[in-house]
Amino acid sequence: MALISEFDARQLERTLDLAARGGHEVSPNPLVGAVIMRDGAVIGEGYHHRAGGPHAEVEAIRSASQELRGATLYVSLEPCCHQGRTPPCTDAIREAGFARVVVASDDPSAHASGRGLGILRDEGIEVVVADGELAARARLLNQPFRKHARTGRPLVVFKAAMSLDGKVATRSGDSKWISGQSSRELVHAWRAASDAVAVGIGTALADDPLLTARVGGSDSSLPATSQPRRVIFDSLAKLPLSARVFSDPAGSPLTVVVSRAAPRAATDALAARGAEVLCATGENEQARVRSALDQLGALGVTSLLLEGGPKLAGAFLDAGEVDEVRLFVAPLLLGGRAARVPLESEGVELISDALRALTLDCERIGEDLLLRARIREW
Repeated sequence: MALISEFDARQLERTLDLAARGGHEVSPNPLVGAVIMRDGAVIGEGYHHRAGGPHAEVEAIRSASQELRGATLYVSLEPCCHQGRTPPCTDAIREAGFARVVVASDDPSAHASGRGLGILRDEGIEVVVADGELAARARLLNQPFRKHARTGRPLVVFKAAMSLDGKVATRSGDSKWISGQSSRELVHAWRAASDAVAVGIGTALADDPLLTARVGGSDSSLPATSQPRRVIFDSLAKLPLSARVFSDPAGSPLTVVVSRAAPRAATDALAARGAEVLCATGENEQARVRSALDQLGALGVTSLLLEGGPKLAGAFLDAGEVDEVRLFVAPLLLGGRAARVPLESEGVELISDALRALTLDCERIGEDLLLRARIREW
């Protein structure tokens, strides 16, 4: 396999920068950027702007200022070779006459996974694939897409705010507000960047949240297409029909996940009120979590921000479905043996059995500390 040069690496880094501009509008598609070079100069650039729109390679080709035949295409993700809402990018690359294609990372989708690269090689085009740190960065850019492509389930990011002594609520259940204003504003930005946000029925009953993304302090500051799907795990369908999620001004979809034990009259009432009702199946809570994620994935949800409460978060942990953790640590001490902790799960018997994070980062957000831990990489 041919190796990439330092020059190639710089162009691939540019494709990653371009790809990141796509933001949440591309979901459920991946973030992709492309650069076209001829004689050491950039003659075209592009990135995938939104799902259903032209892919990065086509955007770059359309922007080109010179003849493309014999040029080099740099792209952050393996070019697609299947017909979806847009034609295969491999066709556009072949027709443009590129001599060389340099790729930062693979596409793990069943309809891709090296097929696009094979097609280009069969056409006589030199194909070079990056490895090492650059390829890892490209994969990290598309973790929701990659998990969904491999498992059919969304990437799950667990978020919580806790005190210095690890409590998320006092012994009476009060939790507003442990984190500071800056932290809460950041959470709304995370919601806007997620396909779905989820809470358990306990949180829904205690807080009566809207679960919308209020960036800039208002729902109206975002288009409805940027609002996350709101998901409430409610095994017995106890969500009141007067809950604020039913009067959402942002127009984002509401999904209620129930179990087979939920009364039919209650689930029918939820559906009549406008909720999409999913029935999670399985012999235990962990199996029902996986069933729910399978169904959400089938709806096109590739990323889910899990906001609690502790019991639901614990079920996700026990199910092996927490991919990233984001914990705000506030400068508070709550105490209390009955005060709640972030994860109420079965847990492990031995420290040696503990789930160990792959990475751990820390930053200051207003008066809080934000800990970010990546648990799995896809």
